[in-house]
Amino acid sequence: MRSNAARSVARFFYRHTQEPRPELDTSNGSSNGGGRPRFVPVTALEDVQAVRCAEFHPHGKLYAVGSNSKTLRICAYPKLHDVREDHQTYQPTVLFKRTKHHKGSIYCLAWTPDGRLMATGSNDKTVKLMRFNADTSNLEGQEVELTMHDGTVRDLCFLEDTSNKSSLLISGGAGDCKIYVTDCTTGTPFQALSGHSGHVLTLYNWGGAMFVSGSQDKTVRFWDLRTRGCVNMVTPATVPGSRNLIPLQVGSPVAALCVDPSGRLLVSGHEDSSCVLFDIRGGRTVQCFKPHAADIRSIRFSPSAYYLLTAGYDNKLVLTDLQGDLTMPLPSVVVAQHQDKVISGRWHPTEFSFLSTSADKTATLWALPPV
Repeated sequence: MRSNAARSVARFFYRHTQEPRPELDTSNGSSNGGGRPRFVPVTALEDVQAVRCAEFHPHGKLYAVGSNSKTLRICAYPKLHDVREDHQTYQPTVLFKRTKHHKGSIYCLAWTPDGRLMATGSNDKTVKLMRFNADTSNLEGQEVELTMHDGTVRDLCFLEDTSNKSSLLISGGAGDCKIYVTDCTTGTPFQALSGHSGHVLTLYNWGGAMFVSGSQDKTVRFWDLRTRGCVNMVTPATVPGSRNLIPLQVGSPVAALCVDPSGRLLVSGHEDSSCVLFDIRGGRTVQCFKPHAADIRSIRFSPSAYYLLTAGYDNKLVLTDLQGDLTMPLPSVVVAQHQDKVISGRWHPTEFSFLSTSADKTATLWALPPV
């Protein structure tokens, strides 16, 4: 008999009526099959080098794109009412463009929840913090360049410090493997969090003072800024069918992370193509499955957490249905594909569309045609 904890995890998701719930056709019998729904590429931003990151502005009317070409762009979100299956992909409207934004590739970027600040990280070992005006789609004032990292900055996320009414920037990457906390009001790093023994590959915050980090050392660490340290560490079991934590030597580097809006379920993506569901409150692995045939580099819940979007080095974006029992096999289908490795995938904050970036030198916006 299943435990109460398992039953609660299987029913944990917040449900809202605005998100469409298309049936996932897995009649071909394969989790890597090409069943419906098939999203269509609405716009495709073309660059001269691999595009590593893209993030929607919180209000959803625009998005930022960072590339290996060192170029930062702000693009307009298109109108989707006329999208059809035979839609002809076009270039997005670029509202802002800055070449040589960094001295190296732009690896990551993030917005504050209010969209007034944006940060970028690079293999030039710096973080740039900038004010953004959504009305003019332009950067404002003097940017702050942070130089505390001694290796590639792989990921960023913002937290809101409600006690001091300020934004905090969390950044991590290679080098000393430390995670740095910067006060965005003063532009000053004030905390360095140690613990990981391998490069920090991914960071995620779901609100409040807590965030998670994933590393080349195969662990996920939970951090609470109120205690100024790590409050939990797990090594996700990357063996399909396994529901137990396993020794470090059996795990796999954690390349992607996300947590559901309720803060109950952690999902990790790994370099061995595993995707692990972990019950945070119960401290247990719910299940492990493999939606890709290569490294998973990005994981995100859809706006209402009905679906999970994963992006992999097998050139594919896969949608996994999370509406049933999370301890049972989950239906997954390929919903989009690039010509080369997919590096990131990001849902629109309110609509059922997503952005993907790829080594094929494009950032593509995908949407589901009306039935």
